[in-house]
Amino acid sequence: MKRVAIIGAGSTKHRERSPEQSYREMIFEAARMAYKDAGISHKEVESFVTCAEDFTEGYSIADEYTPDQLGAVLKPMQTVPGDFIQGLATAYMMIQSGLFRIVAVEAHSKYSNIKTPNEVAAFAFDPVYNRPLGFNPHFVAGLEMNRYLNDTGATATQCAAVVVKNRKNALKNPLAAYGAELKISDIEGSEEISWPLRKADVSERADGSVVMVVADADAARSLSKRPVWINGLGWASDTPGLETREWGRAVYAELAAKMAYRMASIKDPAKEIDVVEVDDEYSYKELQHLEALSICEKGTAGKLILEGKIAPNTSGGSLGMGHLLEASGAARTYEVLMQLRGDAGERQLKKADAGLAQSWRGVPTTTGAVIILGNS
Repeated sequence: MKRVAIIGAGSTKHRERSPEQSYREMIFEAARMAYKDAGISHKEVESFVTCAEDFTEGYSIADEYTPDQLGAVLKPMQTVPGDFIQGLATAYMMIQSGLFRIVAVEAHSKYSNIKTPNEVAAFAFDPVYNRPLGFNPHFVAGLEMNRYLNDTGATATQCAAVVVKNRKNALKNPLAAYGAELKISDIEGSEEISWPLRKADVSERADGSVVMVVADADAARSLSKRPVWINGLGWASDTPGLETREWGRAVYAELAAKMAYRMASIKDPAKEIDVVEVDDEYSYKELQHLEALSICEKGTAGKLILEGKIAPNTSGGSLGMGHLLEASGAARTYEVLMQLRGDAGERQLKKADAGLAQSWRGVPTTTGAVIILGNS
């Protein structure tokens, strides 16, 4: 197995709306930063991966619209209709094949362009049994949240503590769109949208783009003074059906983590992982994902966060930064990368040698991915 490292990264700011900038211009901005960070020209990149779902892009074969701004004209280019971490896994395997030494991976969100997001998301529901019922993603999330709280003994107050923590963390992140100083009472007083889920428990959407450059060991060592190594990768999908899944557990995260830990030789994640960034599209999901990743025992995540004993999502997560659709895993990975490099500014942790980023593709999917990064 060849060692593979991230040698460059660029991210635009997350914004609620970006009417003056097209998604292609956002990708170009992030790509320029990533190539400069890697110390390369776009001409040195041998292949490109874009992560996008045609339904949210608004047209099919969406990767036809990304080569120009990445510098990928007349070069191998492919789309992964999934999250950024799945795209990184694809780039990793491409390098393992021996056909490529340097690959760029891109993901973006132009959520402000989507006029009917719930109608778009409805296409992911089973067309026979679920879609005719006409419920939206938040309704399903509310059902799952209720089941999770019931099974684990976690509380809505603990979920509110997640929102308070992440929105506050976002105040220290110059890329974040939704930083705020809030109290638990502010969250609990928020509008109820699908009991026990409240409006404040749901991450707001954002526009933004992230590009990363990955390379094999020889190229990484020759080009970068501080490569961050990809030590583990895992991805999984549980059952797609609402009727056949285990509602109280994030089985996809458990399976993906098991795969990534095995690859990275991680035996005790709670002790061996310094930086943890997990998907928090909904507040309860942060708790559920932390437990699925064995960062803490089942039913304890909420209590530990409320007491300040664990502090995941130093970036602010999606609740604080804004949710970036298929680039959400990119935002989580970018924070881990910055922490491991020592470039996280006010958010910098004292110890950051190994980090984990986890993604989830959102309601109604049970698809997720995990990446383990390290300085060695």
